[in-house]
This record gives sequence, structure tokens and C-alpha cells, in this order.
Amino acid sequence: MKARRAAAKVSPHMSRLSSYIAAAVRRPLPGPVAEKTRHHLLDTIAAMVSGSRLLPGRKAIAYVKLLGGSPEATVAGSRCVTNAVNAALANGMLAHADETDDSHSPSLTHPGYSVVPAAFAMAERHHCSGAAFLRAVALGYDVCARMGLALGGIAFHGTGHTTHTFGPTFGGAAAGAALAGLAPGQVRHVLSYAAQQASGVSCYARDQDHVEKAFDFGGMPARNGVAAATMVAAGWTGVHDVFSGERNFFVAYDESRRMGKAPDPAALARDLGKVYEVTNTNIKRWSVGSPIQAPLDLLLELIRGERITADDVEKLVVRVYSTGATTTDNRDIPDICMQHMCAVMLLDRIVTFESAHDSARMRDPRVRALRRRIELVADDELEKLRPQRHGIVELTLRDGRRLDRHTGAVRGTAQNPMTRAEVEEKCCHLMAPVLGKARARALCDAVWNIEQIRDVRKLRPLLQA
Repeated sequence: MKARRAAAKVSPHMSRLSSYIAAAVRRPLPGPVAEKTRHHLLDTIAAMVSGSRLLPGRKAIAYVKLLGGSPEATVAGSRCVTNAVNAALANGMLAHADETDDSHSPSLTHPGYSVVPAAFAMAERHHCSGAAFLRAVALGYDVCARMGLALGGIAFHGTGHTTHTFGPTFGGAAAGAALAGLAPGQVRHVLSYAAQQASGVSCYARDQDHVEKAFDFGGMPARNGVAAATMVAAGWTGVHDVFSGERNFFVAYDESRRMGKAPDPAALARDLGKVYEVTNTNIKRWSVGSPIQAPLDLLLELIRGERITADDVEKLVVRVYSTGATTTDNRDIPDICMQHMCAVMLLDRIVTFESAHDSARMRDPRVRALRRRIELVADDELEKLRPQRHGIVELTLRDGRRLDRHTGAVRGTAQNPMTRAEVEEKCCHLMAPVLGKARARALCDAVWNIEQIRDVRKLRPLLQA
């Protein structure tokens, strides 16, 4: 009897977190938070739709079609309707099929690609309202980011584990548990199953086709989060508090301590209901890798402000934080190749979704000639400024002029957010090639008015193609 009581003991932060998750869909969001959540919901849906036509998305859709499953939830950009776990897997991969999804810099996570697919699958499964769906998405961002922070953020990532998979697993699980209507005790079991499935190794950067990376970042955490929620909803029980006590989650993943930052389990519940992490999350202006965002912003500023053309350029030096330079240096995939995307910006005077994904253009003689005049520098001083993703461009023109620009808050970051109109413009551009302009616009309108929808399944016809 005494052993049973000891097993049921929970820490204050677990008690606070599980109670908060259980009540989330009944708790209205503050107006500005609801608006920011709509931005990220639409941005992620647009990434899912556009990703359905890219290699990782096509592979994901083909795979879940083979699995079958009860018709509970839709896969964006397709006619596939499958069970919630499979739909979360596919839509998670679609959301990170390229580099257009959002990011939370302090925790080094991308919340959208797991939280939105998990929440959408569970909302369809349970015929939830748009208001409940939106609140669950905001909740998922809170839990995803807080887990990344609790593990140590960049320090944890530096050990070889990846924050990009750990935090999103818990974010997806939290959103799923809330929409399943689970009680606090059941939520604690969900978090335990999420902990058992949390994984991820930082070698993802070596994936040349982006297929495994799409699974690692988006598909796996979304799938595992929904699996945890649905298993407990089916009556499974588990550990009452995986975050404290003997051999707990943070004891197992204490590696960040050797990087100078010990895990902080209390961060999981800190300022819940006061600080909404969706408001601290960035939306990418450009559909390219995160390290490339700042240089493209700076080049566009120079193109429009100084009226330069590609023919004016003698040499371009791009400086970004060291890890960002490593992951974007002369890659074979256009949207994560720094030199290629900078060349495209200079030649076209803009970067579009199409140009960022035009692999054939990497062989274009004009692009290749310009790339030879572009030098990428891994800057250790900029690395020290992370999680802010600073960028510097140093442009030498043929007439002898030197133009330098430096930014640390690119458009779309929490410090320099995009407007609703800018988000909609980006998202329509992403979705129109798949859905058509009229349906892309209708989907935008539906998301802006998501709280008026009584059953999230009403979005299904707008997403199918």
C-alpha cells in the first residue's frame, strides 16, 4: 500500500502542467495570442499543402496509403483519409518537407510541424470545434517550447540529441491529450508515453534528400504524440510522473549538464497562462533554411535600396553563425544551399517558393558563375549570439563600392513579426499551385475565422486535392 502511494506521488510542476493541459480547450485565449496562433496555424497548414508535392511529402502520402486505417483524419493535399496516428505522421512530414515552417529560437524547436498535424488529426477524430482546435495548438506550442528549454536548448542539442524532435513530441502529445478530453491523471500517463518515445540524433543534417529529416522533425514527433494520446484514451495506464523520482526522464537526459546547462524540470510549468510561447515563435518570410533568412532579407534591402543587380557584384561575403553555415554550405538541395539562394536573390531580385525549389536551376551557368563569387563564412562570434540568428552580408561592387549590412531580427521573427496580410500572401503563394487560387483564399478565410467552425472536419474539402 505504501509503495502504491509512493508511485502515485507527483511533483508540483507535473501537477501544474497536467492540470493545465487537461483544461486547455475550455480556456479562452487572450485576443493577441489567439491572433498569433491563427498566423502559425495558417502558416503550418500552408507548409503541409505545399509539402504534399515535394519528395518527402509524396513519400509520406504513398506510405500511409499502404497502411490503411479507419477514416478519422485527412492528409493535406491528397484524397487520403486515414486514422489519426497515420494522418499525423504524414502531415508532419508534409509540414517539414521543405524549410518553410516556423521556429522557436530559445528552445531550438520547430513547434508547428508536430503540434498542428497532431492537433488537426485529433480534432478531426473527435469532431472538435475550431475554438478547441486553436486552443490546443497554442497549448502545444507552450509545451513544445518549454520542454526544449527544460532540456537545456542549445546545450542539449550540442550533446548529439536533437531538440527538434524531443520538444515537438511533447507538444503534439499535449495537444492530442487536450482534444481527447483527458483528465489530469490521464494526461500524466500521456506525457510518460511521450517520454518513452522521445528520441532524435543530430546526424539528420547528413540526409541529402530531406526525407529522413522530414520524418525526424515532423512526422515522428507528431505520430508519437498522437499515439501517446490515443493509447491513454483507449484505457492504457502508465507512470504517474515521468519527470521526477527515481530514474526519471531528466535523469536519463542529463547530458546538457556537461555543456554547462543542467536540465530545469520546473521550466515545464513556469508562467503557464502568462507567457504564451506561440508569441515567441518565428514565421519564415522565405521558404528556405533558417540560416538563409537573414542574408536574403539583407540582400533584398540592398537590391531595393541601392538598386544593384547581379551584374554589379564583384564579390559577396555572407557571414552567419557557425552551425548555420555548416548546414547550408554548398548543399545539393536548393532551398538549404546558402550560395545558391543568394545567387537566385541577386539574379531574380526576389525569392519565391518555386525558385527556392527549382533543382534544375542549380545547373544554370549564370547561377553557377555567380555562386563562384559568393563566400560563406562560419562566424564564431555570431554563434555566441544564438538563439538569435544574426546575418551579415559584405558586398563588393565592380565600381569599387563596399556595402555592408547586419541584422539580428529578420522579418517574421518574434521581435519583427509579419502582419496578417504578409502571412496570408506567403500562404496563398504556397497553397495556390496545389489547391488553386480560389480554394487557397477560402482556406485562409476559414483559418482567420476558425473559432466559428463547429466541427474541424469542415476544413477537409478545402485541404483535399
